[in-house]
Amino acid sequence: MKKRLLCALLALSLFTLPGCKRDPEPVEVTAFAMDTVMQLTACSGDTGGTRAFLGELTARLTELDSQLSATREDSFVYAVNHAGGEWVEVPDSTVLALLHDALSLCEVTGGALDITTYPAVKAWGFTGEERRVPSPAELEALAEKIDYTAVALSDWAGEGRRGGAALPQGMEMDLGAVAKGFAGDLLAGEVREVGITSALLDLGQSTIVAVGSKPQGTPWRIGVVDPAQPGSCFAVVELEDCAMGTSGGYQRYFEQDGITYWHILDPDTAAPARSGLASVTVVSPSALICDGLSTALFVMGLEEGAQFWRDHPELEFEAVFVTEDGEIYCTAGLERRFTLAEGFEDREVTVLE
Repeated sequence: MKKRLLCALLALSLFTLPGCKRDPEPVEVTAFAMDTVMQLTACSGDTGGTRAFLGELTARLTELDSQLSATREDSFVYAVNHAGGEWVEVPDSTVLALLHDALSLCEVTGGALDITTYPAVKAWGFTGEERRVPSPAELEALAEKIDYTAVALSDWAGEGRRGGAALPQGMEMDLGAVAKGFAGDLLAGEVREVGITSALLDLGQSTIVAVGSKPQGTPWRIGVVDPAQPGSCFAVVELEDCAMGTSGGYQRYFEQDGITYWHILDPDTAAPARSGLASVTVVSPSALICDGLSTALFVMGLEEGAQFWRDHPELEFEAVFVTEDGEIYCTAGLERRFTLAEGFEDREVTVLE
């Protein structure tokens, strides 16, 4: 957690805040939600009003967290997971929209992203303090219960007829792979609605949303974590009205008998994805796309992930792949917005066409 926070602060201090030093001054608020530290920064002439507004956004984050947490016993997701197959009423249309978006991403990625891996995540110990390696038989049984198509939804139908969700008994879902991105898109929309044209929403764990540019019109410059040295950033991506999300094995992992096991699981095996990648960074107008696809592309691996990018221009995303051998691949649409950081200029970058 300390390493992730260090790099997030490094990215902000080196690449963002200098652009806000001119009038208007940046206003920042910090919150803890969705198991991570979040920092919201906005540049506005109305310092007091902006601070109050950002406070409202942190309250919105807390509200979403209370609905989407898989561990809070009063949350909607927890209720679905423990309903024994019965329908659970969706608290509001926002949550229903998230479920639809999440399942759409699961479908378009062919299940490389699957929101029903939660029992396997728990079995590995990534939801608690004690890590463990499940047996092959246990993994086989866990994999059989990973299937996003088993999530049943009934749509919102007006007052008195709310939407609902259900899962077969023994299955559980977790929206952690998309929740921060969804929240980022939601908050960015609210920022734009109040007329703020320059803001940076750092939702933690490498999920960042840029609203507009810096006040003087230059892009926000965000560091990309080096998976081999998580305390440093090997590259910089320029963002303007865009979002960025990174998934990497370095973010949450443990070692046992000389083998590293990370939290990004392959839905087909219920085990850590062994795709040859160390991290994937996705850039898109949608933070939800960034979050969901960074996980899915990590599971797919370089070759399949690059082909997915070629096959799905409608998703409007670009990506940076870093292999376990340290090779860097960048999709063509990101080439002009991607530069190697100081100290990493000698690294070779292959542009994917």
